[in-house]
Amino acid sequence: MICAGLGSRSGVSRDAVLAALDAALARHHLDRAALDALATVPRKQDETGLHAAASHLGLPLVVAAQGALRDARPRCLTTSKASFLATRTNSASEAAALAVCGAQSRLLGPRLTLNGVTCAIATTGNQP
Repeated sequence: MICAGLGSRSGVSRDAVLAALDAALARHHLDRAALDALATVPRKQDETGLHAAASHLGLPLVVAAQGALRDARPRCLTTSKASFLATRTNSASEAAALAVCGAQSRLLGPRLTLNGVTCAIATTGNQP
């Protein structure tokens, strides 16, 4: 499984989400077809731009459970004070991607930030 974890400022557009997603995928030599899901944290579950991007891609937007986010925290590569204050995760996008991919998942690299959107790619097993 390959999942893109997303965080954002309030009110980001679908296009901003897709641009950040494409940049994060390109960083790891992947394209949209590699994705199985998008993920986010409960605080962002009503963010219209995230839902619009998921719908555009035909992918589920999975809201990670708090317990799974907490368990993913030690595996995050980035520490953001703002993210921690808002979500109690070191990085909302990294923790969401890891949480949705499961306990044995790993990040392909640190999150990317672009135009108010953060995006991190996680995988399970021996995939990229």
